[in-house]
Amino acid sequence: MTTTVAAKVPAGRGIRGAYGRFARWLSSIMPKGLYARSLIIIITPVVLLQAIVAFVFMERHFQVVTARLTAAVVADIAAVIDVIETYPQDADFRQIDRIAKDRLGLNVAVLPPEPLPPAGPKPFFDQLDQTFSREITQQIGKPFWIDTVGRSNLVEIRIQLDSHVLRVFARRSQTYASNSLIFISWMVGTSVVLLAIAIIFLRNQIRPILQLASAVDDFGKGRAVPDFRPRGAREVRQATVAFHDMRTRVERQIEQR
Repeated sequence: MTTTVAAKVPAGRGIRGAYGRFARWLSSIMPKGLYARSLIIIITPVVLLQAIVAFVFMERHFQVVTARLTAAVVADIAAVIDVIETYPQDADFRQIDRIAKDRLGLNVAVLPPEPLPPAGPKPFFDQLDQTFSREITQQIGKPFWIDTVGRSNLVEIRIQLDSHVLRVFARRSQTYASNSLIFISWMVGTSVVLLAIAIIFLRNQIRPILQLASAVDDFGKGRAVPDFRPRGAREVRQATVAFHDMRTRVERQIEQR
């Protein structure tokens, strides 16, 4: 009876093999030029930092501030409802309308009893709509209808009361953090300007290296190499001076033959 035992591949070797394949694939798609690779080295950390700040910190900041602003607006609406249901009002509710407009910044209207409008499609990524629905359910606990999409700068809320329908128009700026987009715009704009300045300096530093590489290639192929002065960083200047000295010695040896 013959028993075949499969050879076990060490875990470390498998990981190294996978890493080697990934490194070869990454090297095949990466640019080969020095200038392009230097741009990637500069731009990639900035883009990653922008993404982390935008999607982690700013998203969290937007959610927290929007939740607090929305809770404050819903609390004002709940106070208006308590006043309407607790204290006697004039026939056309002018006083409660005036108080809400002057003190709370809300446009309030008490409508005759009527069915609430049918629920419209809810936006999938609208944090304001979700936060409003949650706060109204928790603080007021009455049937409601909200529209955060129909008007560009207003949010419409309708609350079904016992004998009336309360309609409220609130400014959109009262209910969500509008400064987040401004902050992101400034952040992205500043990063673009800084990247442009960095690219200009990088180009000035890489140009002498490319010039030296071109001169070495031409000299190795027997072509005439024009004189150029050392420029750039100290190491690049040293390499340029060494190339000039080498070329001079080689040309002198060729002339002496």
